[in-house]
Parts: sequence; C-alpha cells; structure tokens
Amino acid sequence: MSNRWDDLNSVQIAGRLAADPDTVALIPVGATEQHGPHLPVGTDTIVATAVAEAAAADLGLVLPAIAFGASFFHGTTLPGTVAFTGEDTAATAVRVAEACVDSGVRRIVFVNGHVGNNAPLWLACDRFRRQHPDRRIGVMQWWDLTPDIAGRATEDAVDWHANAAETSLMLAIRPELVDIDAMRGADDPDRTAGTVFRYPVHQVSTNGVTGHPSRASKTYGLELWADVVAAARDLVERAHRETPPLG
Repeated sequence: MSNRWDDLNSVQIAGRLAADPDTVALIPVGATEQHGPHLPVGTDTIVATAVAEAAAADLGLVLPAIAFGASFFHGTTLPGTVAFTGEDTAATAVRVAEACVDSGVRRIVFVNGHVGNNAPLWLACDRFRRQHPDRRIGVMQWWDLTPDIAGRATEDAVDWHANAAETSLMLAIRPELVDIDAMRGADDPDRTAGTVFRYPVHQVSTNGVTGHPSRASKTYGLELWADVVAAARDLVERAHRETPPLG
C-alpha cells in the first residue's frame, strides 16, 4: 500500500492508523522561490517531498506538500518567487497538522526543505503543542540531520542557496530539471560573513545563488542523498517509538 496520504482513500487511512496508532504523519514544507539560473523554483518542495517519501517506509504517511513558504526575503527582483510571510507559513502548517489530528494522527513531523521556514515551523510546533499536549510534533531538515551532512551542506557557503550541495541533490533526485550549462556559470560567493543585519537576496547575491553550484555533480548528489535518506529514516523510526523523557 502506498505511503502517500493523497493516494489512499478514507477507509484505508483509518485502517492504517487503527493498525498502527503511532504512524508518523510527514508534512513536507517547501517554497516556491527563485533558485538562481539553474534550479527550478520548486526545488525546496521537490527535495522536502522526496526526503519525506524516502523516510516514511512502513512507519509514516506523507501528506501533500505545502508548496509556499516564508520567502519574502527573496523579494521581487528575480522572477518566480511566490512568497508567504512567516506568519502565513506558521498558520498554514498548524492548520495542516490539526487536520491530521482530526483524522486520528498522534505523531507529526514537518519535513522542511527551505531554510527560511525554520523559525515559522518552530512557532507552529509551539502553538500546536499548547493546543494538543497529548500529541507529538517536530521538524526534520535535511541539511542538519547529522553534523557530517551539515558540514557538506555549508562547505561552499554558510548562508547557502542553490549551492553545490543543493544542486547535487537535485542532480540525484530530478536531474532533468537542472540546467547544466547555467549551473557551470552560476557561482556567487557568500557575502554575509560578519554582517549584523539580515538582507534581502538582491543585496547579497547577483543572481540568487550563494555558493558554488559549478562544483555539483550527480555522483556527489547520490552519495549525499544516501546519507540524507539513512538519517531521515532513522529519525522517523525514533519518532515512531519515542516517549517523553519525563512521563
């Protein structure tokens, strides 16, 4: 049976949750935003969905992705961004999580594909926990699943975007969507070191990229993807059985 929520009918979902009440609902949260000249605007949603589907196995159900995220800082200079505010993102995430509870879900993990969603999703978790103290909710982000993955994600840019690691993942997951010729000339350095303020993309990047996508390769992407999937599956397994440290 499929682990995609939208592939199942109501009876199948009810049966799955009755058979395993601790099934983890995985909610991909991405963005629709410019990703430089070489990656599609749906990159964050594509990666978040792929991580969720790969991690779910027999322990999770994957919800349809929330495809709009907290991307106001991408501005309007570079076309393609359809942005939510952080408040929009948090409110939407909470509403989807609460709908899962309405269907009987007890454990929920947001699978985040966009760095800008980090704070809104933790706000969503705080609100949800207050309203549903008997349920469990958390956030998974591919780029910080392990220290090694985090090191590779930021190797060419701390404030990374459409960089070597992210481009390599897309070459592994959806290579047909990567413009290889544009990728080779898309490098743009991280200019945020030592800055005090947060700046919109057009004030720190010439083309929407931060990092060196020219260093990306499918081989590297497949290696990184294998590590991401292994770590994400481990997280879902732990989420499926975890109990509070203090009962």
